[in-house]
Amino acid sequence: MKTLTTTPLAAGLAGTALTAFAPMVWGTTYVVTTELLPPGHPLFAGLMRALPAGLIALAVTRTLPRGTWWLKAAALGVLNIGMFFPLLFAAAERLPGGVAATLGAAQPLLVAILAVAVLRQSPSAWRFAWGIVGIVGVGLVVIGPAAGFDVVGVIAGLGGAATMALGVTLTKRWGRPADVGPTAFASWQLTAGGLFLVPVTFLFEGAPPSIDLNAGLGYLWLGLIGGLLAYVLWFRGITSLPVTSVAVLGLLSPMVAAVLGAALLGQSLGLVQLAGFALALASIVAGQITPKGVVR
Repeated sequence: MKTLTTTPLAAGLAGTALTAFAPMVWGTTYVVTTELLPPGHPLFAGLMRALPAGLIALAVTRTLPRGTWWLKAAALGVLNIGMFFPLLFAAAERLPGGVAATLGAAQPLLVAILAVAVLRQSPSAWRFAWGIVGIVGVGLVVIGPAAGFDVVGVIAGLGGAATMALGVTLTKRWGRPADVGPTAFASWQLTAGGLFLVPVTFLFEGAPPSIDLNAGLGYLWLGLIGGLLAYVLWFRGITSLPVTSVAVLGLLSPMVAAVLGAALLGQSLGLVQLAGFALALASIVAGQITPKGVVR
């Protein structure tokens, strides 16, 4: 009987595809936030996305951090979850989805910069150039002529991209304990981020909003699929794939948001948007390629 083996190329493509599922799901955040969730509660939305999913995963895996990983998991949870979620929802509420998405598209460029500063990788003109191409492509896809700019929203969008970029880079630097699976690793960060959000949410937003059926379904989707499942795959990808290759997959999020806007909200996609799609896709593909002499 022949033994089936997986080639490194096939394994790499499978890992990339699984990791790409996370930002594709996150692309639904904009339409869920605007169409299903109660407005004016970005911190509560972040809390509902993180803490229940983290506690469920923690109960299933029954694995707690050990030693210095208590501090590391807390730091990663605050960066990747606790700070990123409310900034993401604040940008989605205060800005047109296209503007918020374009600001978030700066993350791969920021990761390329942090890879030099934190991971001690050599500067790469290839990464920086394609990072800029990705931002331009996303901008063409999602920013319309009537795009408005709210100062607080812009700060939230850029802050979210920066905190997520630093969280991704530190996740790559610290790795994952050898005896800990991706679900347990995600549970630590979701729980830590959710616990960070509890006092912050009640301090700035007060009592939780009333939750109707639509809001309940929205929180359920964001928590179980956009939170637990997506982050298990995302952190798995960060620890097993080159960090800059993972970061550029984040461009899929605004692209999915644009497609959903066209399919569900009647938003149009013209030639300019299609050209932006081509540029963004080219940036994503280029991010998975390592030219000779470029350090991964």
